[in-house]
Amino acid sequence: MILVSSCLAGVECRYDGSHNVQEKIQQLTRENKAVLVCPEVFGGCPTPREPAEIAFGTGEDVLAGKAKVIDRFGKDVTGLFVAGAYKALETAREHHASLIVLKENSPSCGSNMIYDGWFAGNKIPGEGVTAALLRREGFKVISENEFASGEYGV
Repeated sequence: MILVSSCLAGVECRYDGSHNVQEKIQQLTRENKAVLVCPEVFGGCPTPREPAEIAFGTGEDVLAGKAKVIDRFGKDVTGLFVAGAYKALETAREHHASLIVLKENSPSCGSNMIYDGWFAGNKIPGEGVTAALLRREGFKVISENEFASGEYGV
């Protein structure tokens, strides 16, 4: 089974209440070949919500207690993001996920790039909280861009 970020399947769960639908991913969900996860919603974040970024680190740093996830007003939302990551991990285990496709640049789901924590639109190499946890637990995590390249044969 494949796990995918809910927003990539057309669910309006992004911070601004929109989605990032990818037709190929949406088709997989229609065929019951994919399970949807939105770690931020899993963790208790409302939709819509204030944008959030990882301050002073990456998702791995958040999991290690060395960085925080903050919204644009400086509110610490780390607990919600960590709780959501663990619920996504539970879902991945439950469904024996063979591949996980997450939304790039997200503070939860970014698998290669995330925003730098200054809310200026700048990206840095790194993983979001959920991507870091899932990889640490041995799951194959890729971005929607990597998935679209077709190299994963799905």
